Amino acid sequence: MEENGNDIYAQVTAKIVADLENGVRSWNQPWTARGGGEVVIPIRHNGVSYRGVNVLLLWIEAMRKGFNSPKWMTYNQAQLLDGQVRKGERGSMVVFTKPLEVTQTDDAGAEVEKNIRLLRRYIVFNVEQIDDLSSDCYPPPEPARPLDERIEVADSFVTATCATVHQGGDRAFYSPSRDIVQMPPFERFIGKEPYYGTLLHELTHWTGHGTRLNREFGKTFGDRVYANEELVAELGAAFLCASLGITPEIRQDHAAYIGDWLAILKEDNRAIFRAAANAQRAADFLNGLQPKPPEPKCEGASVATADASAAEAIPFPNTPPIQPVPAESSFSRLHQILPTPAFQ
Repeated sequence: MEENGNDIYAQVTAKIVADLENGVRSWNQPWTARGGGEVVIPIRHNGVSYRGVNVLLLWIEAMRKGFNSPKWMTYNQAQLLDGQVRKGERGSMVVFTKPLEVTQTDDAGAEVEKNIRLLRRYIVFNVEQIDDLSSDCYPPPEPARPLDERIEVADSFVTATCATVHQGGDRAFYSPSRDIVQMPPFERFIGKEPYYGTLLHELTHWTGHGTRLNREFGKTFGDRVYANEELVAELGAAFLCASLGITPEIRQDHAAYIGDWLAILKEDNRAIFRAAANAQRAADFLNGLQPKPPEPKCEGASVATADASAAEAIPFPNTPPIQPVPAESSFSRLHQILPTPAFQ
């Protein structure tokens, strides 16, 4: 008997709701739980990254069970690698969609074929739950790179987007009508990472403009669409921060959204899936704006061209690059709620 996809939606949503009811944002947990190494996106046994809601699910599991390794695999994959899941270990759920063709009746009474995608789940184990794998499956956590190196990478990432970023005032926001990101001066932040964590949040909003991913922003602070967009931006910033080695700022001024998010998730158990998918699209869009690495040149051999389906940089009007921020900072950021249509 096949598992009901609605049950899976409910199980995943229940994990997020349980955290929110305790005042905890699941997407910020890895940074508070993990010590020493950088937080990274969870990966499969072959090194391919998980995406979307599966990133959240495995971050939650790693935090609750104390795993440091980002690598996960199924029971069968472990056995193919001569590993054995230890007796008594409990696996963790990840999800995927399965295409299915169904026959439906349209309004005229005619039968039509329709392709749908069913949600399914499978169980994975962290490599720390598995014995006898080769040593390269148990790499120690990568030590955190020097902060200046991570900041330089983050600064280059932001500059490559060609987003218009203004600095000044005491509020951080994205204005869809003006299509600009407004940031307080760097000195208003308690450090470099909070500055860039906030900027990546606002850049996630920036991707939703009508000329880019065309998300709906909402009209007033506190309405459902507005709160949904804030959830997308929080998740998108978390994904980007993990890929860049930046610790996101735990934005206490966003605590007011927790009640809205709870109401949304309890009403619609697919909402977190849509938000995570939109956040992943936003991260993919921003990554697609980055310079492409040069193709390797092999003497005497032809070099295959890049896959045509790969994301290509989208041209934007030439805007001045963001100036490097100074090393010192001494003041906490002041972030205030702006009247619509600006988004925090």
